[in-house]
Amino acid sequence: MRGSHPGSFEVAHALAWGGATFSRPGEQTDGVYDLVVLGGGLSGLSAAHLYRQRVGPDARILILDNHDDFGGHAKRNEFDVDGKQLICYGGSQSIDTPGHYSKVAAQLLKDVGIDTQRFYDYFDRSYFKERNLRNGIYFSKEIYGADSVKTNVTRVPDDTDVGKIVDSYPLSDESRAAFIRLLQSDTDYLKGKSRDEKISLMKAMSYMDFLKDNAGVPEEVTLVLRDTIKGFWGFGWDALSALEGYRLGMPGTYHLGLGDLESEDPDRDEPYIFHFPDGNAGVARSLVRKLIPDAVPGRTMEDLVLSRVDYSLLDRESNNTRIRLNCTGVDARHVDGDRFVDVTYVREGRTYRVRGKHAILACYNNIVPHICPEISAAQTKAIAAVTKIPLVYISGAVRNWKAFEKLGYQSFYIPQGILMHSFGMDFPVSMGGYDFTQNSSEATVIHGTYCPTVPSQGLTEREQHVAGRRHLYELSFADLERDIVRQMSGALESGGFDAGRDIAAITVNRWPHGYAYEYNELFDPPEWSRYNGPHQAGSAQMGRISIANSDASAYAYVNGAIDAADRAVSEQIDVG
Repeated sequence: MRGSHPGSFEVAHALAWGGATFSRPGEQTDGVYDLVVLGGGLSGLSAAHLYRQRVGPDARILILDNHDDFGGHAKRNEFDVDGKQLICYGGSQSIDTPGHYSKVAAQLLKDVGIDTQRFYDYFDRSYFKERNLRNGIYFSKEIYGADSVKTNVTRVPDDTDVGKIVDSYPLSDESRAAFIRLLQSDTDYLKGKSRDEKISLMKAMSYMDFLKDNAGVPEEVTLVLRDTIKGFWGFGWDALSALEGYRLGMPGTYHLGLGDLESEDPDRDEPYIFHFPDGNAGVARSLVRKLIPDAVPGRTMEDLVLSRVDYSLLDRESNNTRIRLNCTGVDARHVDGDRFVDVTYVREGRTYRVRGKHAILACYNNIVPHICPEISAAQTKAIAAVTKIPLVYISGAVRNWKAFEKLGYQSFYIPQGILMHSFGMDFPVSMGGYDFTQNSSEATVIHGTYCPTVPSQGLTEREQHVAGRRHLYELSFADLERDIVRQMSGALESGGFDAGRDIAAITVNRWPHGYAYEYNELFDPPEWSRYNGPHQAGSAQMGRISIANSDASAYAYVNGAIDAADRAVSEQIDVG
């Protein structure tokens, strides 16, 4: 079990759930730091880098993190299968649309040695096409009466015979006919309404309700489509607007005549290829290399992939920047006439206190009111307006992928899955001496995603996240492993897959506090966006304490984490 692993969350839960108190030690640990950063994820590491860059290399910085590794959600997974090293990601996945990054975020990547243009050479965009591997859909025995795999009709080229595909689905005759009509129809299901009326209506109804109430689609069909968006938003179309369905080109919305819609997000005019083999752990490792060069040997973004981190050097006393792992912050407050900030943390059951001229809380923002006694009631309320999205990333090391080759699929979407809503082969990236599999007899990594929700029960997005997080905490590794094996077997056995023989290892990256919350027009006020919302009041500066993390940007992407760090560092430099 990785992600928020055992040992990383118990102290925080005792504080937030149990009301535990921790005494502030009289003895101070270490000398006075220029900056103490709570949270060693991408935002915290970026804050340390930006502060050091602007103040000077002699700045003394301490980064505290509750996990046993740096990077936060940017988690690296490794396997050794029959002598072959496999590397994959267990959290933050890719650098998305870097051409639209802010100047600071784009420059940070360059400064730590990441040239995103090189991924055009390292990511094999023709890999699956050359091997005739399609996107599949797995209909499970538990829901559809028998296990079967078919072509995923929502992931095919425009000129595909969708009728032939849907006719093979294990649905009723009525549902198959309705599904085909939906895919092929040129009907405006809101005919007679003005453009503004359509937009207003579609913001206020879920895409699922639009299909049912306006397009007349049977429930059996809507349930096939419901979870297709989970990997992007962390929940299904029952809690997303019909207008978002239009933005993403979902069936039934093609001919509504809305034209282009204004969006706060950039056009996705860059391919989704900016990916290290270990995901954004590569970004974290590049930041740590910049902060503590001896700890991460090498000089290039390529040699980051196979470089072995020397963890014994992260907290070396002689470092100007130190990273101290397995430390959970429990208190941050101004002292000595507001000239300093003391941060108290717990490590291996013992409480310590460090002092800094400045502090940046780059941790999950929901914990801030529990560790910062100076926070106002209004700021606490603003932070509580949102919640993180629970998420599980599954890395399965398999001894071969012959079943994928035989069946002709690279991945599977799973409607109404008992656990995962999708799984498939990893991104085909080869760089720095690490080569993606070229032969189906070779070991590789299968990536799966599980977003715990309570769909189609009338719950809001937030309510689903709270319930899903609670359910996730109740699941043991054995529970998760059982369902992962069942789903992989159900989809792949007809291709010769044998779980006992072919699965070498499974790593479950459990993130009960996963994606940062992004505003949802179906439930949130229309004026809320990442540029205007309660996250701004929630991340307000408190003297020598500033707040970072992607939560503070209401944007669950690398640049959201970096931009929050930039703001926090600027605030503290202005303090002097």
